[in-house]
Amino acid sequence: MPSSKWFKIGYGIIIVMVIIFLATKIDFIFTPIEIFFETLFMPFLISGVIYYLLRPIVYFLNRKKVPKVVSILLIYLIVIGGTAALVYFVGPELQRQFKDLMDNYPQYIEGLRNKADELQNSAWFSRFQENDYITFDYITEQMSSYFKSNFSDLSSRLTGVFSIVTSVVTVIVTVPFIVFYLLKDSEGASKGMVRYLPYFQAAETRKILKDMDEALSSYIQGQAIVSFIVGVMMYIGYLIIGINYSLILAIVAMLTNVIPFLGPFLALVPAVIVGFTMSPFMALKVILVVIVVQQIDGNVSSPLIMGRKLDVHPLTIILILLVAGNLAGLIGMIVAVPAYAIIKVIISHAYRLYTLKKADRDQIIQVED
Repeated sequence: MPSSKWFKIGYGIIIVMVIIFLATKIDFIFTPIEIFFETLFMPFLISGVIYYLLRPIVYFLNRKKVPKVVSILLIYLIVIGGTAALVYFVGPELQRQFKDLMDNYPQYIEGLRNKADELQNSAWFSRFQENDYITFDYITEQMSSYFKSNFSDLSSRLTGVFSIVTSVVTVIVTVPFIVFYLLKDSEGASKGMVRYLPYFQAAETRKILKDMDEALSSYIQGQAIVSFIVGVMMYIGYLIIGINYSLILAIVAMLTNVIPFLGPFLALVPAVIVGFTMSPFMALKVILVVIVVQQIDGNVSSPLIMGRKLDVHPLTIILILLVAGNLAGLIGMIVAVPAYAIIKVIISHAYRLYTLKKADRDQIIQVED
């Protein structure tokens, strides 16, 4: 049996995978672990994002001799006040647009089909009539079947509303406490992780944790600022062209912008559908607004705010998003890039330590020779 280092590593990996596989077959072992991670994942994900957004403010106030606990409580009061003001000024308009969208949803679907029929009968589209591969009848039938399949069983889906509401309430209640203790004791947590390690390993672990923290901090803070700017620009652009539900569509664009590259295309779909129900020319204006905003974002706001701190090639990001989307859906696409940044930091440090140890061994062999 081979006894080299790489074979031993392979044996270890195989043994760990076999143990994990066997654990998944034993319900009383794996099910509690699965429930544990499912319960904690979303609260800690949201808390982590909020922590990185609020931490610079806490550090700034702390440098001004304001105690950390007082700083956190002051920020909480400001956030609560800002949220109340936002709901007061923006809430009525958002509620009106959302209610109007829900009330007119069937008419918009029918209007979309009528517009498609008009476009199909137009002169410039006549050249497609001889082509059986692309027809608006086929497209509209597919869209209608999609919406029917997703909304026909709406009554059965409503049975899970109570559990969803319970989960949301749990997150809303627990997240402020988690964020409070993260802001208050984050430095102590990192010190506790390296307390029992040897000096050299503790120093390397602190460096890895520091680099991981910087990667996450720069990405989350930068992405939040960029997404907010994109949302504001989209709202202004939608107001200029006069599209319906401009506030809802701008919020959708702001939220989907956290997904690199694919986010703008996800936000474009509902905006084009709404614009197309008004007129084909409005759909073209929507596309023009999205192109202009993305050009400003790609050439001005993102380079100035995000820079190249993650140093990840765009093709790598696209491949990561495609794989993460198939594995974990929308949540996977959101967390894929920062997770890749963390893994990249760990692997780069592990490789650096390996090369240092290899160089030390080579030097010792040369001295002995």
